[in-house]
Amino acid sequence: MMSLEKDKEEKKKNQRLRRRDILLSLSTLPFLGGFFVAWLKKRKYDESKKQAILKELGISPKAPAILPEGTLKRSNQVIRLGIIGVGSRGEHLLRCAGFVHPDWLENRKRAAKLNPLDKSLEIFLSQEDANCLLTAVCDVYEPRAERALMASKYVLRQGKIVEEKGAKRYRFYQDLLRSPDVDAVIIATPDHLHAPMALEAVAAGKHIYLEKCMTRTADEAVKLYDAVKASRIVFQLGHQQRQQESHVRAREIIKRGLLGRITLVETTTNRNSPEGAWQYEIPEEAGPHNIDWDQFLGPAPRRPFDVYRFFRWRCWFDYGTGLSGDLLSHEYDAVNQILELGIPKYAVASGGIYFFDDGRDVPDVFHAVFEYPDREMTLIYSATLASDRYRGRIFMGHDAWMEVGETLTVTADPESTRYKELYLAKLVEPAVPLFSFRPGAKGIDTVTSASERYFATRGLLYSYKEGKKVDISHLHVLEWLDCIRQDREPSCNIDRGFEEAITCHMATEAYLRGRRVEWDPLNRRII
Repeated sequence: MMSLEKDKEEKKKNQRLRRRDILLSLSTLPFLGGFFVAWLKKRKYDESKKQAILKELGISPKAPAILPEGTLKRSNQVIRLGIIGVGSRGEHLLRCAGFVHPDWLENRKRAAKLNPLDKSLEIFLSQEDANCLLTAVCDVYEPRAERALMASKYVLRQGKIVEEKGAKRYRFYQDLLRSPDVDAVIIATPDHLHAPMALEAVAAGKHIYLEKCMTRTADEAVKLYDAVKASRIVFQLGHQQRQQESHVRAREIIKRGLLGRITLVETTTNRNSPEGAWQYEIPEEAGPHNIDWDQFLGPAPRRPFDVYRFFRWRCWFDYGTGLSGDLLSHEYDAVNQILELGIPKYAVASGGIYFFDDGRDVPDVFHAVFEYPDREMTLIYSATLASDRYRGRIFMGHDAWMEVGETLTVTADPESTRYKELYLAKLVEPAVPLFSFRPGAKGIDTVTSASERYFATRGLLYSYKEGKKVDISHLHVLEWLDCIRQDREPSCNIDRGFEEAITCHMATEAYLRGRRVEWDPLNRRII
């Protein structure tokens, strides 16, 4: 025992000697010693500047993490889930509820061994138990349905994977919605099926988690809004960034008036890969023998079987809403969350198919401008699927501008009225941020695709809760489940969903009509 204590004391002594030797060596070198002293002075000066700025802004540097209320409560009530549509997004949502295919687990284990920075498995296993059962699965593509059935048997419970009974396969979504074994349904199908399925789910009294864009048309949005409002169901639209901490902080900054009067917001989409432009891989085994084409078409125009339209449906207005409903929807909802904009008065849009000329009819370059005369503000959206240059999401105020994604940065405007004294006192320098916020990451996770890289920059993948990295889609699903248990409204309820849908449809209609369109709130239509 004495020997161990002696070793520890000797180790501490050596560390003190090493630090002393370093300082002595620096002091004997005029240049390096002077550099070290200057560095200490600058560090102390920068810290004093920081404290002065934060004091002026009324911000604590140790402000606690904030997440929406719905992610902070748990309940013992078990909810029986059904899912309709189990493509890549649907399967992700199943994992967010705790249901995982064994192949995914093995792939993530291998990835973690190859690269220690790949934390996807660790993040999944640290998820909270959603306390639900997956009782029903429906997909018109046989392999996807089979994968979902397998995933339903492997469930994350208190940090461990356990085997359970699993779900029942339904070939028709109507039968799933009629099942007495389903309390709530996740709908992750192509856009053109959202409204028909959600309306029937409301009629069946099932709570709904619906992927964006909420509907394919404005008329459908009005019908679904009215149906949900007349019911007692809990509705959540799949805008998971509502759980992103940087967005919550951005909203606080706006409420404090730190940007001054905001007249312009610019937000963008930038991708440069076939996958990012929805040219998804076509499975070799896919064909009419294992795809129910008639069910897929639903209310869409009758066409012969086309495997490309099935897997790459986002490329056609028959089934999707193009860049408006697929990616503008994320950008608009983020801005709406922060500024509470609502539906714009006017919209104009332009663009074309300039790079991915593969038979699609939705543009791969797209721009939309929304006017809010009552707010004296313009929202601009700009997108290309053929360049990966990052352009950000920027809120421009008279006193400062703010860039928001996974991180948040606020920079004072050189001509600001509010921060004029800070500039004169040289506490603030042009182009140097007043402050920035980054959730508590200690390392950088790998991003394995162009789409994932895009989502990471927009704050669409992860947030932090109690110091732990967490999938924000998991938080969004948890919020929905908690709201069902507590009979309250989630953060992206039918009101927010309606605002998103109408705004996106205004952009689409402006593009298709080739002119400015206007929202008529009295008659609830685009004119």
